[in-house]
Amino acid sequence: MIYLKAIVFIGTNKSGSSREATRAAEKLGYFTVLFTNNEKQLEQRRAYPDIHKMILIDTFDIESMKDEIEKLGKTGLNIKSIVSFVDPFVHIASTLCDEFCQNYTSSSAIETMEDKEKTRKFLQDQPYSPKFLLMKPNEPIAKNLTFPLIVKSPKSTGSKDVLLATDADQLNNHLKALRSKNPYETIMIEEYLDGPQYLVEAVVYQRQPHVIGIIEQEITQGKRFIITGYGVLVKAPKDIQSGIEEVLHSIVKAFDIENGALHLELRLTQNGWKLIEINPRISGGAMNNMLQAALGFSLVEETLKILLGEQPNLQPRHKKFVYTKYVIVESRGILEKVIGKAKATRSTGVVEVYVKPRRGTLLTPPLSMGHRYAYVIAEGATLKEARNHAINAAKEIKFILRV
Repeated sequence: MIYLKAIVFIGTNKSGSSREATRAAEKLGYFTVLFTNNEKQLEQRRAYPDIHKMILIDTFDIESMKDEIEKLGKTGLNIKSIVSFVDPFVHIASTLCDEFCQNYTSSSAIETMEDKEKTRKFLQDQPYSPKFLLMKPNEPIAKNLTFPLIVKSPKSTGSKDVLLATDADQLNNHLKALRSKNPYETIMIEEYLDGPQYLVEAVVYQRQPHVIGIIEQEITQGKRFIITGYGVLVKAPKDIQSGIEEVLHSIVKAFDIENGALHLELRLTQNGWKLIEINPRISGGAMNNMLQAALGFSLVEETLKILLGEQPNLQPRHKKFVYTKYVIVESRGILEKVIGKAKATRSTGVVEVYVKPRRGTLLTPPLSMGHRYAYVIAEGATLKEARNHAINAAKEIKFILRV
C-alpha cells in the first residue's frame, strides 16, 4: 500500500486564516482531511476543492474522532499532524496529535491558554496581568468595586460575552445576563484598561519566540467591543517593539512553549503593558492575508511547518504598510443584495475585498466578531495612507436589507 502523507484539520471556516491553512497544506503537498460538524460545508462541497476528504462528525466527541483517525490510517494515509486553527478545537486537535502523531507543541500549555480563567490565575503574579476577581455562581457582588469594569465569561471567544459596566446597576444587569446563559459558570470581573490596544501575532520555534506582526486595533464600541480596523505596524516604535517582546518572552517561558503559534491582545496603559488575552493560534478573519500583504509570506503556511517539525522561514519578503477595514451594519434585516464590491476592488491601494453573507442572510448590528460582514485590505506609502485607502474603499460596499 502506498501511504499518502496527510494532515487532519478539526474545523474550518469558509474563509479566513483557518481556510488559508487548508490551502497551505495542499500547496505543501499534503492530503487534507477535514473533520467538521457543519453540515452546510458538505452541502457546499464544491466550494472546498483544497480539502480532499471531508468527514461530518461531532468535533467535540474525541472517541468518535479517534475511530475515524484509525480508519483513515487503514485506508493508506500517513497522518503527519492533527491541527486546528479554530476556537475551541486547538487543544482537542493537540491531544489527538499526542496519540496519533509526533506532536511538536504542548497540549497542556494550549489547554491553559484556551481558558481565560486558567490563564489569568496562571499569570496573576506577572506585572502585565490586570487586576481581576472571579465570581462563583450565586456569589454576591464584592463591595468597594471601582468602576468602570469589564465583565466577561471565561469561556467566551471574541467579544461575544465581554461587557463594560460603568456602575453597579449595569454590573448587576450584565451578571444576570451571563448567569441566565450559564448558571454554573464562574464570571470574571477585570479592571477597565485605558490606552491603545495592540494585537501581536507570534510563533515559537525551538523555544525561540518571534514577533511576526504588531497590529494597531480600532475598536468600535456599541453593545459590544467590536474591532473594525487593523493597522499592521511594519516598523513599530522601538519602545513598543521592546515592551511587547519582553511580555512575549515572559509568557513563552511561563508556559514552557517549545513550538507553536499564538496571538496576544495587549493594552499600553499608564502602568505599562497589560495583557487582555492570549489565544494559542493565529487570529482568524483577514489576519493571514493582511500579514501576507504586509510581509510577503503566509503565516499559516509557516505555522504548519512548525507543527510538522520543520524549520519555518519567517524572513519578510517585503515590508508594506497595510490596513484592514471591516464593514458592519447599523440595522437588522434580510440581505437583498450587496452593491459596490467591484468599485471597492478597483479603489486605490486595495489588495483584497471580501464579502461574507449571501442573499437571504439575516444581518444584525454587531454583537460578536462574527457580525462583521465584509473587509477591505489596502496598502499605502504610510499607515495613515493605507487606512484612508481601506476606509474609502469600504464605504463603497453597501448592504441592501429588507426590514
